[in-house]
Amino acid sequence: MIDLKYLQNNFDDASTKLQKKGVEISTLEQLQILFKILKKHNVTLEAMKAEQNSMSKLFGQYKREGKDISELKVKVDANKEAMLPLQEKAREAEVALYEVALAIPNFPDDAVPEGADEEDNIELRKVLELKNFGFEPKEHWKLAEMNGWIDFERGVKLAKSRFSILRGEASRLERALINFFLDTNTQKGFVEYSVPFINNAAMLQGTGQLPKFGDDLFKIEDEDLYLIPTAEVPLTNMYHDEILTEQELPLLMTGYTPCFRKEAGSAGRDTRGIIRQHQFNKVEMVAIAHPDKSDEVFELMVENASDILTALGLPHRVVELCGGDLGFSAAKTIDLEVWLPGQNQYREISSISNTRDFQARRAKIRFKDGKKNRFVHTLNGSALAVGRTIVAIMENYQNEDGSIEIPEVLKKYM
Repeated sequence: MIDLKYLQNNFDDASTKLQKKGVEISTLEQLQILFKILKKHNVTLEAMKAEQNSMSKLFGQYKREGKDISELKVKVDANKEAMLPLQEKAREAEVALYEVALAIPNFPDDAVPEGADEEDNIELRKVLELKNFGFEPKEHWKLAEMNGWIDFERGVKLAKSRFSILRGEASRLERALINFFLDTNTQKGFVEYSVPFINNAAMLQGTGQLPKFGDDLFKIEDEDLYLIPTAEVPLTNMYHDEILTEQELPLLMTGYTPCFRKEAGSAGRDTRGIIRQHQFNKVEMVAIAHPDKSDEVFELMVENASDILTALGLPHRVVELCGGDLGFSAAKTIDLEVWLPGQNQYREISSISNTRDFQARRAKIRFKDGKKNRFVHTLNGSALAVGRTIVAIMENYQNEDGSIEIPEVLKKYM
């Protein structure tokens, strides 16, 4: 959640930042109105509490002086009674303010470039040269059919569209990639975790998926539980409502999970192949960092994901997202886009974000800084999305006859 005090005290500056992310000024004005309503109720309530405290002190004085307290008691009781509806109004105003605030995205960093969408993102660098094929490279779905690697029809039969089955060598490749990713991450200092694939609503609210993106989640009927859309949710929320010591930071975590997404906002996109599935596997990096050190951790995570792609021999580029393309919780994001020769374009394979204290405020993750508690910074990023890496290997390591080589670094895993 954004810092509401900052928004209240620096409304114009905060509004400018949030409009970078497409937040409408009417929503911010609604928040400002709710601030005023809450403040009005609180001022009245505080005045009545002060009066109550003054009258309560008189009780002792009257008793010591032997005075009649019956009239004073009537006034105290009447004041208590009058406070009840005001307390309820203040509570209702606070709830209304909180509900609107939960749907407000994070402030983008000042250095985030202006822009409306992915067309305005900025390429920072390219890594590895593109392979020069002596033939027309095929898309991964054609290669899958030629090699018997992916069964799309039976995946749909078992579930519905955007589910698929990996077979034989593709299934082994998936397992090899998961192990390779986890091994690489742990070598860089990330501690491996195995976490529940089902989380409750409070955890999804903590990392920002709820309430705004409820339509993209698979909910378990009659339970306050959801299938996770990313391991970012359980890994970050392991420290939900906890106070860490400064010495514990940074906490570097990694884990493999399947991810489940309805992709409600992407109808009609990537309907062929396995680029966009309702269920996919991913190895995630998550960090909980000291606010003064989160930029260093961010660079470590970007470098690690890029190193994995380089080790696999996959050409990719590093892209900084503009304000209009930033995710809900992100203050800053770097995407890694892998080259897919069959599709003749770069596609996102990792998105690494620093959310600053946005998630920490929602999830109440703090650390002890001297005598006071401060919010940590949380970061997350893929290292890597397994299905998209399989796609990239298929298209970059294909031969003219449709056969597919295995990257050297994976051979020991297979």
